Amino acid sequence: MESINTTKSWFALYTKPRCEFKASKELQEIEVDHYLPSVTIIKQWSDRKKKITEPLLRGYIFIYADERERMISLERESIVRCIFDHGRPAKIPEWQINNLKLFLSRKSDFSVNEGLIPGVKVLINEGPFEGVIGTIIDGGNERSIAVSIDLLNRSVVAHLPKESSFELIKNEE
Repeated sequence: MESINTTKSWFALYTKPRCEFKASKELQEIEVDHYLPSVTIIKQWSDRKKKITEPLLRGYIFIYADERERMISLERESIVRCIFDHGRPAKIPEWQINNLKLFLSRKSDFSVNEGLIPGVKVLINEGPFEGVIGTIIDGGNERSIAVSIDLLNRSVVAHLPKESSFELIKNEE
């Protein structure tokens, strides 16, 4: 008989579009400890203003679960999959979740940057620049990559098409 890991860890689950609150409700029904970071904002239409609560990280919800609970969570209708890293369910350090909770408890203006932060080195895995190592120079919707020859102090900059996929380079010699 296989032993199932009963140690709890934080995992990130990817939800169906606009189903974060539904996922939260479904996880609550099966009594899985979860965290859906959300913010209340004021939306303005041409004729009115309204306070609405929306997820901070669209498409994601976090669970604090053991392996059995993680597997049961994946059976919920609103949950698509668990985020993986190197072929295993990615465990999020507890301090990062606590840090996010602490940050959100402060009433201050902030923004969420989706994607990569400019200055991060990446290896392009797919797309027209496959195999190229470069530096992200624009973290917005129009991502660009710079391929540099440091010795010459020169860079070639190109727009990175949406179909490109990449991975972070942790340490480069």
